[in-house]
Amino acid sequence: MMQRLVQLALDLFDPPGPGCSTEAPTQAGAAPAPAAPGLKQKVPAVPQHAQNAPGFAAKDVRAAQPPALTLPSLLSPAEFRHPQANREVLLGNAVVAYALQRARRRSIGFTVGADGLAVRVPSWVTLSAVDAALREKSGWILRKLDEARARQQRQEGGRITWGHGAQLPYLGEPLTLVLDPTHGFTGRGGALVSGPGDAAQGASLCIGLAHSASPAQIRDAVQAWLMRDARRHFTARLEHFAPLLGVRWTSLRLSSAQTRWGSAKADGSIRLNWR
Repeated sequence: MMQRLVQLALDLFDPPGPGCSTEAPTQAGAAPAPAAPGLKQKVPAVPQHAQNAPGFAAKDVRAAQPPALTLPSLLSPAEFRHPQANREVLLGNAVVAYALQRARRRSIGFTVGADGLAVRVPSWVTLSAVDAALREKSGWILRKLDEARARQQRQEGGRITWGHGAQLPYLGEPLTLVLDPTHGFTGRGGALVSGPGDAAQGASLCIGLAHSASPAQIRDAVQAWLMRDARRHFTARLEHFAPLLGVRWTSLRLSSAQTRWGSAKADGSIRLNWR
């Protein structure tokens, strides 16, 4: 796939070679149309039998083709810039602007976070030595910078503007938030309503709040409903899978951990991430 992408990029810059024509075919027996003024006429392709003929010079055909462009000349280098950057270095094909800080320590330390790369070095280490250390660890640094950028993009794409009509993910499908101050539904705190006969419209979550409710109030109400709904789903799954595994569960608690889905103890207590 990458080779095809590179070839397509090269074709944008190189004119079609011998044998490749973008002109419409002519009818049988019809003479080809003359070239338009100011345009160079295409060189016809050399037949295979003519290439094998004595005296045929392959270098003449190659000489008519422009030199191929290399991939680095087509792609702009990536750039990672720390908001407090005071120095930059080229690592591979990426420009990394990092925050350099002198500190009382014995070795060079690298930290890659949401802001980018931060480097803490002893006071006696030269700048050239710092850049050399960065180039030595360039693979690890670029990988962590890519991961941090992708994580930040996912977080920004998943941010919800809490208000009437907002959408949030629910069991792999979009869920539209509806504020219903009349409380015209049954259920504790909210109710899930299916789309009106159109699966493309998705479902709606009705919350008993006025349209003037603050974003924090709406967020808390939705989160409370989601946690109750998560407990309902988890309980059904525990009751289904525990007998199949030959185990017994005694209690279920919801977790909000950032990097852990859940845990189980020998006494049968279960913790599952409601998110």
